[in-house]
Amino acid sequence: MTLTERLSLYEKLMRLDKPVGILLLLWPTLWGQWLASNGHPNWMILWIFIMGVVLMRSAGCVINDYADRKIDPLVARTRNRPLAAGKVSSKEALLLAAGLSLLAFLLILPLNTLVLGLSVIALFLAASYPFTKRFFAIPQAYLGIAFGFGIPMSYAAILGEVPMEAWILLAANTFWAIAYDTQYAMVDREDDLKIGIKTSAITFGRFDLVAIAICYGLTLALLAWVGFQRNMGIAFYAGLITAAAIAVYHMSLIRSRDPKQCFRAFLHNTWFGAAIFIGIALSAI
Repeated sequence: MTLTERLSLYEKLMRLDKPVGILLLLWPTLWGQWLASNGHPNWMILWIFIMGVVLMRSAGCVINDYADRKIDPLVARTRNRPLAAGKVSSKEALLLAAGLSLLAFLLILPLNTLVLGLSVIALFLAASYPFTKRFFAIPQAYLGIAFGFGIPMSYAAILGEVPMEAWILLAANTFWAIAYDTQYAMVDREDDLKIGIKTSAITFGRFDLVAIAICYGLTLALLAWVGFQRNMGIAFYAGLITAAAIAVYHMSLIRSRDPKQCFRAFLHNTWFGAAIFIGIALSAI
């Protein structure tokens, strides 16, 4: 195998060919960056966090595939992933994940000790999430905390503390993650039932659509509460209204529970996060 072919496999293992995951991790981080700085982010800190998002999402994907290396071959959508197909060894995957995590840690060394401490928690969340599918009924909630941990870290980096507002934002992101990752889990529900792993799509059962709608509603309600406490301008609420319209569109896509449409809705969630960020950014101008 040539070096180019090997690097291509690593790229697929890190899902760099599928950037939607990076965006779903990036948007809540940007919410935190803009709100913590009142719309005037420190550009060096912002760059560190953006690079950290890319590195940690990549490491998380590698760890996920390592944890699921015996499960993925049994699922139609994942059986051709590099580890599942035997094109990359388990040792290679672990070394790659360790290298990516080390680079992410080196990035934040210039920041304060609170950020460094929170980064340990963030690493634990990213590394342990793949294994929650074995015992946790709604692992998507755990994913939401892991994907949103850039929020309290952003506040820590900018303010030197993590106020209640940051945890409210993290809760909002957690409900959003349950909504979009349940859509994702609906794609694999039949395979997951055969394998015996746990997902929110299985746990919610015939109430899956209702649960997703409630999670979208809670996300927007918590964000609205933050906006109310901050006396945010009309642009912020316009962003929330746009996000609500996008959520309604997603509900229309998944109403038949068709796997292709569920996956389409999942991918489209990046626009939900973007609408909220644009509202936050414009309201600070």
